[in-house]
Amino acid sequence: MHELSIAIALVEVATEELARQGGGQITAVHLKLGPLSGVIRQALESAYELACEGSPLEGSRLVIEDVPVEIDCPQCRCHRPVESIQEMRCKVCGTFSAEIVRGRELEVVALEICDEPAPVG
Repeated sequence: MHELSIAIALVEVATEELARQGGGQITAVHLKLGPLSGVIRQALESAYELACEGSPLEGSRLVIEDVPVEIDCPQCRCHRPVESIQEMRCKVCGTFSAEIVRGRELEVVALEICDEPAPVG
């Protein structure tokens, strides 16, 4: 399950940013996740809880924004959602395109940091 190594990396990145910001408590990590990222959302959510245990992120939330797959449609000449990720056809006109412009994301977009340190005990 590579989601655990991803969750550990998320905790490390957030902990480093917390130190750069001068401390406090991270209450939430916001992430964009596309279906073509190779990451299973439910597995990442479970792994995140494990990765946070005993870290400065313990008790924080992982807030995931699902990013839909979009292609650059040569017929419509713009970015369009796909019918399905198996066929990569424009949802509007049905034209096939192999040029994927969204849907591979695995990106931390924000951290919620509270100035107050977490209560001990």
